[in-house]
Amino acid sequence: MKAFVAGATGQTGRRIVTELVKRGIPVRALVRNLETARQILPPEAELVTGDVLNATSLSDAIGDSTVLLCATGAAPGFDPTAPYRVDFEGTKNLVDAAKAKGIEHFVLVTSLCVSNFFHPLNLFWLILVWKKQAEDYLQKSGLTYTIVRPGGLKNEDNSNAIVMESADKLSDGSIPRTKVAQVCVEALFEPASRNQLVEIVAKSEATEKSFEELFAGVV
Repeated sequence: MKAFVAGATGQTGRRIVTELVKRGIPVRALVRNLETARQILPPEAELVTGDVLNATSLSDAIGDSTVLLCATGAAPGFDPTAPYRVDFEGTKNLVDAAKAKGIEHFVLVTSLCVSNFFHPLNLFWLILVWKKQAEDYLQKSGLTYTIVRPGGLKNEDNSNAIVMESADKLSDGSIPRTKVAQVCVEALFEPASRNQLVEIVAKSEATEKSFEELFAGVV
């Protein structure tokens, strides 16, 4: 197994890279700025330059990777096209490149509540709408996939247990990015994660379960 990570220098992406390295999985990390990436990412990660918005750069960037994890996302700002370009077009480019390269498993991080059009986050240029469109495109691609919808993302880790449900079962809650990264990496090893869409939060009152139990419990 060799992993390709898009969005590798983002707050969630960098944790995915770290988790992969911890598991001893070779990583190719897609970055736009090598200097910045060297300061953020573990030295074991192989850095490749490219941009999900530049479709022609992706085939060479993916190289000999066998699995792909996408944690890209439009940064908050005043560009009304950013969520469409990054969250939909960028992911679409990755899916197309993954198909062409024969990627065995595509893990996509989106967000809780993407099916809720009237969610306040859609005031940010319909960001949830475009994330949902990206999910749909991946699901129809024919690739083996796992879609991970986390709740509100926290930079600090905690000891709360992960709660995992199927699509549109959770509407609130938060989760540390470290736990999101763990779910994404474990999805590569759990047969029950294949072609699944899971929603995740972390709760102090929840019962601790293994990743095998969490994925197997999603129906």
